[in-house]
Order: sequence, then C-alpha cells, then structure tokens
Amino acid sequence: MSTSGTAPTAAPLAPPNSPRMTGRQKLVLVLLLGAQFMIAVDFSILNVALPAVGKGLGFSLAHLQWIATSFALAAAGFTLLFGRIADLLGRKRLFIGGMAVLGLSSVLGGLATTPGMLLTARVLQGLATAAVTPAGLALLTTAFKEGPLRERALGLNGALMSAGFTAGAVLGGLLTDLLSWRWAFLINVPVAALVVALAPSVIADSRPAVRAKLDVPGAVTVTGGLLLLVFGLTQAGESGWTSPTTPAALLAGAALLAAFLLVEKRAAAPLVPLRVLKRPTVVRGNTAGLIAFVTETSLVFLLTLYLQEVLGYSPLATGLAFGVLGIGTVAGGMLGGRAIGRFGTRRTIVLGGAVQAVATLSLVALGSSGGWITLLLAATFVGGVGNMLVIVGFMVTATSGIPDEEQGLATGLATMTQQVGITMGIPVMSAVVTARTGGATGPDAVLSGVSTAVLVNAAIVLAGALLAGASLVRRGARTSTG
Repeated sequence: MSTSGTAPTAAPLAPPNSPRMTGRQKLVLVLLLGAQFMIAVDFSILNVALPAVGKGLGFSLAHLQWIATSFALAAAGFTLLFGRIADLLGRKRLFIGGMAVLGLSSVLGGLATTPGMLLTARVLQGLATAAVTPAGLALLTTAFKEGPLRERALGLNGALMSAGFTAGAVLGGLLTDLLSWRWAFLINVPVAALVVALAPSVIADSRPAVRAKLDVPGAVTVTGGLLLLVFGLTQAGESGWTSPTTPAALLAGAALLAAFLLVEKRAAAPLVPLRVLKRPTVVRGNTAGLIAFVTETSLVFLLTLYLQEVLGYSPLATGLAFGVLGIGTVAGGMLGGRAIGRFGTRRTIVLGGAVQAVATLSLVALGSSGGWITLLLAATFVGGVGNMLVIVGFMVTATSGIPDEEQGLATGLATMTQQVGITMGIPVMSAVVTARTGGATGPDAVLSGVSTAVLVNAAIVLAGALLAGASLVRRGARTSTG
C-alpha cells in the first residue's frame, strides 16, 4: 500500500534524532500503556476467582472454563480483523470505541446475575481487547519513530503487559478474598472512563484520505479460522487431544486459514497483503513471539500446579509467589530497549531465549519440600527477564520497516501471535503432564508430570533461541532493526 492515499500524519512529537521524550510523548505513553496494562490484567484476573464465580452464578464445574474460553475466542479470533480496520477507519476512533465497550462490558459482568449475562460480558470484553490492543500498539509505534525511542516505548509496553498478567492473578485473589469476584470486573470501569475522557485530546491520529474497501472474504476466512483454531486448542485442554472435537476444530481452522491465503492472492485490496507475510522481519519476529508466549504462560500454569498440588499453597499465596516473576518481566522490559540498541534485535532475542531456557531448566530440580520455593522464585525472576527480552525483540522486529499506514496490520499480527501463543501453551503442557501422570493425582505424580513438562518447555525455548541464532549467523547483521 502506498502512502499517497493517506492523509498527512500529525507532526512528530519530538525533534528528529532526539534521545529524550517530549512531555506530550510521555503523556501519550502513559495513557496507552495504562490501557494495555488494563487489558493484560483482564486476561488473568478471573483465573483465581473462577471457583467463586461458579458458586455465585451457578456454573457447573464442566462449564466453568467457558468464562476464560469465551474471552480468549473473541480476543484471538478478531484481533487481525480489527487491526486492519484500525488502518482503514482510524486507530484513534477504534481505540476509544474499544475502551468504551470494555468499560460497559465490565459493568455488565460485575452486575451479572446469570451465566448467560456473564459469558456475554466476557465475549464483549474479548472483542474490546481485539480492538484496543492492535489499535493502541499502532498508535504507539506511529507516535515514536523507529529507533531508540520506539524501542524504549515498546520495552515499557511489553514490561507492563507482562506485569499485568501477573498483577491480574494477584489482584483477582485479593479482590475475591476481601470484597467479591464482581470487583474483578468493576475495577476496570474507572480506568476505561478515564482513558475515554482523555484520549480525544491527547492522542493524534492519521486517517486515510480515501477509504478502501474491506476484504470481506478474507475477513470471514481468517476470523473463522482463528476462532476454530483457538476453540480446538481450548478443547484440547478441557477434553484432551484425542477428543473428536479437538482435531475436527483444528483441521477446520487450518482449512479456513489455507483458504484465507488463497483469497488474499486474488483480492484487489487484501486484508493482509502477502508481501507483508513474506517479510523476514515479520516472520522472524512473530515466530520468536509465539515461542515466548507459548512457553512462559504455560510455565505459570505448570508452577501453579506445583505450588497448589505439591506444596499446598492457597490460590492467593500462589498469585503472590508469581509477583517475583512480574518484577523480573518489568526489569526485562526496561532493559530490552537498551539491549536492542547495543546488540541488535536478533542477538537480544537469542540472549533472552538462552537466559529463559537455563532458568526454566533449573526448575526440573524442584522437590516436594517447602524449601524449594527459593529456587522457584529465583528462577522465575531470571526467566522473566529473559522472556521479556525476547518479547521486546519480537515487537521491535515484527513492526520494523512497516510504513505507518500499515502499522495496525503489523501490530494486529503481533497481537494475534501473542494471544494464540497464550492459548496454545497450556493445552500442550497439560497434555505432557497428563501423559506422564497417567491419571494419577497425588503430589508425587503431579511433581513428576510438572518436571517432565518443564523439561519440554525449556527445550522449546532453547530450540527457538538456536533458530534465532542460526538466522543471525546466516544474515550476519547487527543492526537494531534486524
């Protein structure tokens, strides 16, 4: 897509080559990062509260997982479509509209009196997330030109998003224990209202001078494919990989995604131009991001099993233990921009992956006594730093070299990668644990299953780091964008 059809963008927020953020850039950053942090909290805030929600609204145990699944389906399935809509209709408009829907759906969830009302609220929250995340990231990348300032902004964004996942678990436990699970929804409302009130005057936008037609066949096939893919993965976690529903959904999703590629080859105005999917930075960056999210989010699941089933921790104590991981990810996010400036994105991804792999591998030594918590805390802190280096490298790589008018597409792809990775990791690791335990549920069996899955997790991280390293050697580059 050429730039000739795009209206002039707002003037840069900082003088060229300026290493410091202006006051307005800082305000934009705070507003956008606050929204992204809130979105990240929503991914995990109800996990600890699920039993309380089930008792309060009458969910059966078998249907409890739909509180999380309904959110994940909408968030992952519609992200790419909304990322492209943001490019065509205006990112600022979509961002503000998505935040408004998020606030209203949070009110609905907090006041829900039936399972149907709650699931409706979760679907609307997922749709709002699918709109806000790529639009917010596109606004962030277009507010900061490629270089140190964008790398620093993306580093902070990654740190706060990762910290948000951890904060959600801790906050969910605190609110449920001290007040009610309903506050896991209602806490969003004042934040969303503040963002909606401030965003129109703070955030600049760029809009196309000529509104292009939306690629409807592409939108239908990619959205349907992603919905079926995420549904299949969640069914694998609930019913197992041998359940007839799991392979049927995964195969149907793969077929629709293949059809999407065929549609895009022939579309006059494709939803995702294939030249973008062929860009080495897009492929390499999103591959690294997929591995990072698959492994770290599933590691949290494995360690939750260990802490609660082996060491006997309560849900709240488990959430607090993961606070150390949150600190590590914040540290990694703050270091990410500096590491990229010094070593380049590929070396930063390799370094982060190696650190995460070694830290994860050390967790194989965990035993059944309470003293092993020291190793868990140290390893999750170090692994969190490494994981965040990979995530920052992934975001910088996946959005580099893309013109401003296609940043919504680039960030939509990156967000889709993130959400599919989050969804994919837990069913895979759950299957490893189940295969190892053979259905046994005692502490010793759980410890054996967790140890095996941790080993697989570390191997996946290491393979990803080595793959990135091989790419680095072949390309022989050391630039901050490559």
